[in-house]
Amino acid sequence: MIRFFRHYVPLNLLLLMSIEALILGGAIYAGVNARFLDSGTIPDDLGPLLPKALAFTAVMLGLMTASGLYDLEWQGGVRALLQRLGLSFGLGLLAMSLLFYFFPTLLVGRGAFLLSFGLALLGILLSRTLFIRWTRTGALRTRALVLGTGSRAAHIETLLAKRGHASNIQVMGYLPMGGSHHFVDHARILDTQEPLPELAQRLQISEIILAVRDRRGGGMPMQDLLKCKLHGIRILELSSFFERENGHLQLDSMNASWMILAEGFHQGIVRDTVKRLFDLLVSAAMLVVCLPIMALAALLVKLESPGPVLYRQERVGQGCRSFTIFKFRSMCVDAEKDGKPRWAGQNDSRVTLTGRFIRRTRIDELPQIFNVFFGDMSFVGPRPERPYFVQDLTQKIPYYGVRHTVKPGITGWAQVRYAYGATDEDAMHKLQYDLYYVKNHSLFLDLMILFQTAQVVLWGKGVR
Repeated sequence: MIRFFRHYVPLNLLLLMSIEALILGGAIYAGVNARFLDSGTIPDDLGPLLPKALAFTAVMLGLMTASGLYDLEWQGGVRALLQRLGLSFGLGLLAMSLLFYFFPTLLVGRGAFLLSFGLALLGILLSRTLFIRWTRTGALRTRALVLGTGSRAAHIETLLAKRGHASNIQVMGYLPMGGSHHFVDHARILDTQEPLPELAQRLQISEIILAVRDRRGGGMPMQDLLKCKLHGIRILELSSFFERENGHLQLDSMNASWMILAEGFHQGIVRDTVKRLFDLLVSAAMLVVCLPIMALAALLVKLESPGPVLYRQERVGQGCRSFTIFKFRSMCVDAEKDGKPRWAGQNDSRVTLTGRFIRRTRIDELPQIFNVFFGDMSFVGPRPERPYFVQDLTQKIPYYGVRHTVKPGITGWAQVRYAYGATDEDAMHKLQYDLYYVKNHSLFLDLMILFQTAQVVLWGKGVR
């Protein structure tokens, strides 16, 4: 893993993106040269090819990211991969046509561009084939040793088993630390009296993960761990491991002292100013682009069922201050006629036909652009909840109030990483992602979330 602006990015993902960026940029050069191979010279009016190659690369990488082609946790088959490639390249053809229309200087000629486009598609197909085979060989995996065999260590085993070949970690074994109960596969427990530094050297360990709950009374081999660290082996707390590998802060492995001492949870006027300027610019642009869609959605909502077009609801924002959120009404007017708040369920009968469509496409969220423009929300942040649920969840879930230290968002890290939540347990899982965002939020992470939100919209993930 490599850390960019406090966010962890897998090394194999960076390599894949770099290789495919070179393929996309190189395809422009190859296509233009192939088009004018007979004449031997490229016409002067085509100008330098570098800006054209960079524009094509940026557009295609953005669309491929939005289509989910750089989601390493995605477990789809070959057919689904081809569907996503087809979608991203189809949208890429449309996007580049519009780009050529508005910026004629980027045009390379119809024949040359079609050649480049075809070469790019073939190159990406080849890179994907090689990448899938390469990851299955275990290349670039970190060899790790886990100290502990209890329930905490079992969480690691479950996570890595779920990821399979997509995992960047190869656990070489679990070393018991005095506990009598073992929750991991007994065949993977290391039954040895060999000193830890020698064991780590023999197994070529790069990382040691501490998965021991009770560390009092000399249960941890501190001197041996210090020797390992001085020999270049990373020593990782379980909370930090899950933060890096799973993109969340696991509640049952963290404590207040770790939160206080860990890097992150930064707030400041510079960060707030940059985020506010970003929100103002993007919300103003989106209001111009989305007004026709919003007008059509309002008409459909009004025609299908009586009642207001917009749904207004009190939500809890930054600093636990309440504000009114705007959404297109997607349920019947008397959805909560008994006055008792409730979660939306799977295939909820209260949702109208139009409401089902605008929920699936996330059009019902568009009026929240006004909330962003007025400063109550940001584009990216934890989703705001109703006061009733906030009060209830704050009592049930530790650290729930931490999510209110930043502005709530239309979309967020929890929304793109976890399915729709409709229970207290779901709220707890989503809080783990919200805590990760509060700890590591940056403009880079915001942009990543926006790209992944496009993937959620395109493939209808987490809709209810």
